[in-house]
Amino acid sequence: MKILVINAGSSSLKYQLIDMENEHLLAKGICEQIGDDNATFTHKVPDNEAKNIKEPHAMANHGDAIQLVLNTLVSAENGVIASMSEIGAVGHRVLHGGEKFSASVLVTDAVKDAIKECFKFGPLHNPANLKGIEACEAIMDVPQVAVFDTGFHQTMPDYAYMYALPYEFYEKDGIRRYGFHGTSHRFVSGRCIELLGGKAEGTKIVTCHLGNGSSISAVKDGKCFDTTMGLTPLEGILMGTRCGSIDPAIVTTIMKAHNLTPDEMDTLMNKKSGMLGLTGTSDNRTIEQRAKDGDERAKLVESMLCHQLTKYIGGFAAAMGGVDAVVFTGGIGENNPQYRTRVGKLLEFLGTEVDEEKNNCRGKEVEFSKAGSKVKLFVIPTNEELVIARDTLEIVNSL
Repeated sequence: MKILVINAGSSSLKYQLIDMENEHLLAKGICEQIGDDNATFTHKVPDNEAKNIKEPHAMANHGDAIQLVLNTLVSAENGVIASMSEIGAVGHRVLHGGEKFSASVLVTDAVKDAIKECFKFGPLHNPANLKGIEACEAIMDVPQVAVFDTGFHQTMPDYAYMYALPYEFYEKDGIRRYGFHGTSHRFVSGRCIELLGGKAEGTKIVTCHLGNGSSISAVKDGKCFDTTMGLTPLEGILMGTRCGSIDPAIVTTIMKAHNLTPDEMDTLMNKKSGMLGLTGTSDNRTIEQRAKDGDERAKLVESMLCHQLTKYIGGFAAAMGGVDAVVFTGGIGENNPQYRTRVGKLLEFLGTEVDEEKNNCRGKEVEFSKAGSKVKLFVIPTNEELVIARDTLEIVNSL
């Protein structure tokens, strides 16, 4: 079966077509600036570069984007399948499932209603995710499956996910820690368990998904035990444009001092802070080069990130009663060896030993701890789309 994986954003739509017989990626791409005169369409075929395209294309809405993707997949010039009938199902990434979903589900009216109920927690993502689902439903008569970013984290104990606020806010409003990047943490922790011998029971792993958005998870016995992101993806370590965890009183202090509305403060913390707020850029590659050139703010960001990583990893190790392995993944985690070396050395008190020669790599799976290291260190490239495709196939096969 061939599975189409969709990740719909507010003005974008990413896709991958995967042949599940051998889990082979057939094509991938992105529609950007949907609804804008400057909309563009990028389509890549890994097995045939001649079919790769990037061009402006009119897309008034997500339905137009889906139709463009399907037309391209079956086109004589750039396609990879003979007809749409080869696509057996569509798997959708959905940001927030609240407490209702601990696993992926077949999309029904009730599921769509539940996604709508979580609009308040993911106002930028959930409405867009639903648009992608409804656009596919309008065009394709195949099963649609929702895979939730929050699902993997639903195994957290209550003492890890609760906030010390009046209990009524949890009961009435669902205010609690949910966690995100669940498909990534699930994929890399599962792969790490394989590398550790294949038995989940008894394992204690910390997974670090580091990119423009970043989160860290404690995975005990193959299940999420704790994670850094909270009610929303804003909590935790500093990120590309997000501030991460701060003293809550800072929010009201800045709002009063600068006469900001709640929406303006939300934008400040989510889109104007983090690496961008400290250095003027959210591109970690630029920050890495600036730090090498002596830029003090770039060096500050690197030191802050390594400090926070060490603090969270060490804290999760203490909470789990030890740690067997630390995994780095995501755009930064997979491609920035110096962060991994610095953090690995800061964690030597736990028993980590960094092999700098092995660690001198980007974008590939590697164990970069020395032989005999008490705590193993891994780079494991994530594959969230494959997780979505696997869940979709499993659900469709069970119908």
